[in-house]
Amino acid sequence: MGHYIQVEKDVKIYAEDIGSGQPVVFLHGWPLNSKTFEAQVSELALNGFRFIGIDLRGYGKSDKPWSGYDYDTAASDVKAVVDHLGLENFVLAGFSMGGPIAIRYITKYGQQNINKLWLLAAAAPLFTQREDFKINLKTEEVDDIIKQLKEDRPAFLADFADMFFEQKKSPEFIHWFQLLGLEAGAHSTINSAIALRDEDLRGELAGITVPTAIFHGKKDEICSYELGELLEKEIPNSVLVPFDYSGHGMNADEPERFNTEMIRFLKSTGVKSE
Repeated sequence: MGHYIQVEKDVKIYAEDIGSGQPVVFLHGWPLNSKTFEAQVSELALNGFRFIGIDLRGYGKSDKPWSGYDYDTAASDVKAVVDHLGLENFVLAGFSMGGPIAIRYITKYGQQNINKLWLLAAAAPLFTQREDFKINLKTEEVDDIIKQLKEDRPAFLADFADMFFEQKKSPEFIHWFQLLGLEAGAHSTINSAIALRDEDLRGELAGITVPTAIFHGKKDEICSYELGELLEKEIPNSVLVPFDYSGHGMNADEPERFNTEMIRFLKSTGVKSE
């Protein structure tokens, strides 16, 4: 079933809710929505888990206000959904941009109600380089993305799909992927790109103590594999699960292995830190 949840005046967030059992709360990446995880829904339900797919504000079926695309507001929206649905002992899963939002959620609201953290090709702790941080995209590269979005968003999304996956996809699949991005507000994608460019979570990793799995594609052109290695180093109780033949979209590049590793992690009692 679907829920429309009021998070502030005139803003409702959509959450897909399928299955029963321990909730797994999915936060999608930029510029997509919760449909990104459709290949995981049945697998989760069949294994006794409840899929909660949140469309972040500005994306999918959620409202698309002008403002509120910073990580703090996104985390606040997630908290409103969690509270409305009465979720307890849940797994928090953040893909790409959803990764830093998941981390910010823990920073703001604590982890006492979170059973595990699952970071998928996370754009964390930084998406762009700094003087003292030379991993991933340069600031001017994100500025160029924003420029392309303003000039021809559909064309940019078609090119973005080519970067997103390592394994060849059918034209129909690429078209579907492009449509997911077009469901977002144009202003939403631009404002979220600004957040990706500017936000910094380096001081928020060491305090995470819940068992954490970090899934990352070794051929990722959007969030470098080095980010996954850094997250494993900085988050105390974490394990890095590499996907050798995947780009950014691991769940589509290596779907069977992705789902197998997903269920293994969700059913585990924890992870061993080295």
